[in-house]
Amino acid sequence: MRHQLGALFLFCIIDTLGFGILVPLVPYMADRFGAAPAFITPILGSYSLCQLLAAPLWGRLSDRYGRRPILMSSLAGACVSYVLLGCAPNVWWLLVSRMLAGFMAGNIAAAFAYASDVSAAPQRAATLGLVGAAIGIGFTLGPPLGGLLSGRDAARADFVAPAVVSACLSVLAIALVKWVLPESRTGAQRREHAQEPRRGSWRLLRERPALALLGAATLAVTYSQSILESIFAIWALHKYGFGPRTVGFLLFGVALPALLMQGGAVRILAPWLGEARLAMFGVLAYVAGLITLARAPTLAVTVIGLMLCGTGLGAYNPSASALASKQSRGHDRGAVLGAYVASASLARVLGPFTSGPIYALLGAAAPFLIGACVTLPAAWLVRRVRSTV
Repeated sequence: MRHQLGALFLFCIIDTLGFGILVPLVPYMADRFGAAPAFITPILGSYSLCQLLAAPLWGRLSDRYGRRPILMSSLAGACVSYVLLGCAPNVWWLLVSRMLAGFMAGNIAAAFAYASDVSAAPQRAATLGLVGAAIGIGFTLGPPLGGLLSGRDAARADFVAPAVVSACLSVLAIALVKWVLPESRTGAQRREHAQEPRRGSWRLLRERPALALLGAATLAVTYSQSILESIFAIWALHKYGFGPRTVGFLLFGVALPALLMQGGAVRILAPWLGEARLAMFGVLAYVAGLITLARAPTLAVTVIGLMLCGTGLGAYNPSASALASKQSRGHDRGAVLGAYVASASLARVLGPFTSGPIYALLGAAAPFLIGACVTLPAAWLVRRVRSTV
């Protein structure tokens, strides 16, 4: 188990690092192509729309054919998407590259299923926290690395070098899965339940009330997270005049606390508080961070708000994922986690498509305040889950 977790940890770092490199750059690329803010955030949303459609599919396919083939196939597609982005001559090619990348990013369902396969129920929150920490490392290092590769000046930023580096990381991740990561779902396990009917995401949510509650809570939390991620570069450019390099380092203020929570604190706090209470704490901390950002008068207060957001996300995400994994019956873990991931993907569609218009119509603070209002009920939803788990 330790060898499998180590290989999965390294895989998640490499995979998300490639994506994280490009996070702060896409708005600047779209702006260079002449896209308005109200169109830039939907480009980000297109990524999540395709992830929403793909995550349940990748999860079910990983139940049927194994985790490794799905991970390698999706990584190959991600590599192609990065090449398309680096070569994009206009905003439409940029849109196509993000849609393809989003479809391949649905493999997160298979990655979470793998982590659940190799962990016992009492350690599942800690294991998923470890996977979340690996993803957090990728997102922690990715934006500043992307900023360094692209340069300080928004008008002369280099987008080819970050895209090439991301593509090379995908190739490295494929090699890791091929040669180091063992299969967690054997052929015998796949054949044992091969004749059972495959349930779609909506049917699973209807049949398992706790999973539906968790999906709704994660929809709310991830919606506000996607608002923050999609509007922050534009907000920082207009408020402080920051380019991609500085924005990348500011996003470090979200990623680092999330990483510390998922990589260490969750392993201590989850057995003590319980997964549901820890998830509720994460919701409240994240809401506090959004309100702080909305009212931040200085850069120092902005950093404090970002750190609160990161702490909240670091507490919520692994705890909610562990609660969701408990709704599976072993053989359908990929499908269950695919349905759970789909709720987050839906939120990542809604957030970018609404953050730009909210920002333009209601002002710079409005996206953060609306995100806080939407997120707060998630604490109540998680509390209801406690009585059904």
